Amino acid sequence: MDKFDLTDSLGFILNKVSGKLKNELLQEFKEYDITTEQWVVLNFLGESDGLPPNVLAALTHKDKPNINRILDKLKSKKLIICKPHPADGRSIQVFLTDSGRTLLGLLIPKAVGLLNKATKSIDEIKINELKVILNQIYNNLV
Repeated sequence: MDKFDLTDSLGFILNKVSGKLKNELLQEFKEYDITTEQWVVLNFLGESDGLPPNVLAALTHKDKPNINRILDKLKSKKLIICKPHPADGRSIQVFLTDSGRTLLGLLIPKAVGLLNKATKSIDEIKINELKVILNQIYNNLV
């Protein structure tokens, strides 16, 4: 049987880094009562307000039940509102509220700060190369 060093495998290392980043981000957002999943949705709406839930699900790589649960939580926190789609009455669009937009403005610097801490002393060219490689690995698996 071939020896397999799990701790040196790409999947293990990616999972370890991803888990650490997620936990650190949760700590950064703790005072605002926002999860990383909610943050991702708020961030996409900050970039493009009025998205329908199915588009948010695709962008966030969440299934319909998960995205609906996240949206319900954000609605209960009054960070988003849902309105009927003007062209398709069966569909809705999701918008940030003023509170949601204000909160997003507080969260972005915390996320940027964490990423800066995580990539401290790593050349920006290497960071960009890593992003390209990781996206290629993802695309190879889809």
